[in-house]
Formats: sequence, structure tokens, C-alpha cells
Amino acid sequence: MLEPVHDLAEIRDNVRMRKKKYPSDISREQFEQIRPLLEGARKRTKPRTVDLYEVWSAVLYLLKSGCQWRMLPREFPKWRTVHSYFAKWSEQDEEGMSLLERALKKSSWRGPYETGAQRTADAIDCGRAEREEHGHGGSEEL
Repeated sequence: MLEPVHDLAEIRDNVRMRKKKYPSDISREQFEQIRPLLEGARKRTKPRTVDLYEVWSAVLYLLKSGCQWRMLPREFPKWRTVHSYFAKWSEQDEEGMSLLERALKKSSWRGPYETGAQRTADAIDCGRAEREEHGHGGSEEL
């Protein structure tokens, strides 16, 4: 079990560092600029047992690759953990912007803001709307 982590030095000492680098990765120094923003999403009721940098890197990997949650490489935290952070960070505030969007902008992210599954769902919905607009696929044909 991982020890709670609080700063960069402890992370490097206590957490098994991922050996493989991915094109979606940002440096830990870049991550430290957005860490306070991401940490603010969850109340600290108990010490964090997951390396937030690795969770963020997994989210970036998912956004860049468009892979399914369960296909996340094993070097990253468990997909359910990553998904729970993603869901929390994706909640929109009263201005209609999520922490995820703010963090991506602050980190100068250059890639899609949604997962492959979200893009697929959008494409299916768009196709359905086009078919209905042209009179195909409606319930009146039944």
C-alpha cells in the first residue's frame, strides 16, 4: 500500500516511478503548477494514497489516445480511481467550466478535451439527428 504523499520529494521517494513515458505526459514541474487546482476538487478527509501526478498523466493518456477506461496501461493507477478523479474534475462550476478544462488550459494541453468514448457517443447522436432530420429512422415507419 502506498504511503500518503504530500510533496514532490516524498512522491519521488515513496512511489514507484513509471518507467515508460508516453507522448501525453507532462513533467512533474509542469504538474506542480496545476496541482493546487486539482487538489481543490476533493475534500481532504483522509490522506491521499494515490500519486495525483500519475492520475493526471493517466487522464492525459486517455484524452490523447481515446482508449477505453479499462484499457488504461497497468503503469497507471487503477482505471476506477482515474475515472473517479476524471468525473470529479469534469463537473462544471457556476461559470460552466470544469476544473479539468481549467487545468488543461493552464498546463498548455494540446489535444482533445474528451475521451474517445465521448467522441463516439457524440458522433452517434449526430448521425441519429441527421437521419431523423431527413425522415429516416423515425418511429413513424414502424
